[in-house]
This record gives sequence, structure tokens and C-alpha cells, in this order.
Amino acid sequence: MAQALFEVLAQRCRGEVLRGELLSRHTTWRVGGPAAALFRPANHVDLVKAARLLRDAALPWVVLGGGSNLLVRDGGFPGVVIELCHFNAVRIGADGIVEAEAGVRLNALIKQLVAAGLAGLEELAGIPGTVGGALVMNAGAGSQEFGQVVEEVEMLSGETFLWRQAASLSFGYRQSGLEPGEIVTAVRLRLAGGDPELLNASYAERLQHRRQAHAVGGPSAGSVFKNPPGHRAWELVAGCGWQGRCIGGALVSERHANFIVNTGKATATDIESLIEAIKNDVERQTGVKLESEVKIVGVPAAVRPVSEEP
Repeated sequence: MAQALFEVLAQRCRGEVLRGELLSRHTTWRVGGPAAALFRPANHVDLVKAARLLRDAALPWVVLGGGSNLLVRDGGFPGVVIELCHFNAVRIGADGIVEAEAGVRLNALIKQLVAAGLAGLEELAGIPGTVGGALVMNAGAGSQEFGQVVEEVEMLSGETFLWRQAASLSFGYRQSGLEPGEIVTAVRLRLAGGDPELLNASYAERLQHRRQAHAVGGPSAGSVFKNPPGHRAWELVAGCGWQGRCIGGALVSERHANFIVNTGKATATDIESLIEAIKNDVERQTGVKLESEVKIVGVPAAVRPVSEEP
């Protein structure tokens, strides 16, 4: 059934269909099994066609941004991974309104904004991922969050594209108010004017700081845990004795206790087990519940994904 659907998907929808694609190639942790298929729609029309096919077949799907803040289990994803890399247009208006499609790399967008003398996102310099991912998780750094400059969001809801006002999304700490099944395809941002030279200096400073802070010795997904109210996640993890400890090939960074590093031989199971062990132990020792920033998808290694069915 699934294989027949992928044939139809490839025939009816422009773009690329990659069957059995290893998702470890698309995530910053460099772990994860294969997707039954990875689909890169050519444009909005092809995305709608694919959404209709997947809905009618009741096949699971997930949207992949830059692969950061994502853990794909070792058994892979038994459905279709949608990657919006062809949604990569940026339009900068004279009125300070910027429209960027979801597949644009966040750091590339920030560099364009800084060069154009537009302020509001320069403190997010160096954050990996895409515009769509930054919107979904309300990416933030320093005193800035992505949601602070969002005016409207274009999304596919069902089979209809619509623009939603930012006020309806209820942005919060590392989250937005998207409904399940909605796919972000573009955002409109309102940014303030600024001096390009000063903005570039701020951008360069933040980029250098991030590169130094995130030089943790191996593939990672950035911060694993959200900061609980009144606490810093890294202090809780370190204070409970987890810094430098391993499960399998997954290591709590010696440099930054809120980072889990793939030492080169980690599995997704190692990483997930380490996340759960830390959460349980921190709550036991301190009474504070840590919440992960990381989205976990897929099935355990013992369950074969659709793409491996005979």
C-alpha cells in the first residue's frame, strides 16, 4: 500500500521523492533510521497534492526543518517526511516588512536583514535550522525571540492556504500556538530600522559567542532542556552530577551540561535514554521537572519501518 502511494506521489507531485532515506543524514545529532519516504515538494500546489494523498491513505507525516531539536528513533519514521527546501524565497519591502518562506535557513535570513539595516533578529545569529522551524519553536537568544517580530504566518491547514495573524498564535517560551496538522509555509516579519554597521557588529559578536559555546566536541542538537521557571537547566543537570556522564555513545557535554553529544557511536536510543535518565534524576533530587526542547519522532529499532517491508 505504502509503496504504491509513493509511486503515485512521484507521478502526481513535482519535487523529489527519496525512498528509505536515512534521517541521520538530515539531523544535527547524526542519528536516526530511515523514513519510508522523504518528499521535497516543488511548490505550494505540490504540497497540497501530497497532503491530500497522505490524508486519504492515512499515512503519518512530519515536516523536517533543519534537523536540529529533533531526535529520530533508530527504527526510522514509518511515513513521509516533508522537507520544504524549495520554499526558499525572501522578499524585503521598503516598509520594513519581510516575507520569508519556511525553507529559508534562519542564519542566512538574519545576514540579509543585517545587511539591509533591519533590526530585531540579530541576537539569533548562528541558530541552526529554518525559518519554519524558528517559527514553530519560537527560537530565541539573548533578549530576542522570533515570535516578537512576526506579523502573519502562512500555513497549509487541511487543503487550504491561509494567513494567520501572529496574535492568534500565542507565542510562548520555545513554543507557538500551531494546531496539529498545520504546515508553516511562510512568515511576514515587521522589523525596525537600524544602522547596518552596528547591526553587523552585534551579529558577529553573537555568532562568535554561539560558536564558542556550542563547540562541544561532536554532533548535538543544541540545548536539550527548557529552562524551568526560576532555574537554569544546565545548572540543574550539572548540580545533579550528570555532566560528563554517558549512556552508550551519548555524552552530557563537559563544556555545557545542557548539551548531549554524539561521541561518534551513539544511537538514538542512547540519546533518548540519557534524556529520560536526566529528567527522572533531576526531579528525584530537586523536585523540578525538566521539559525537553527536543521533538522525538519515529519507532524503536525493533519495529521495521514501512520502507523495509518485503
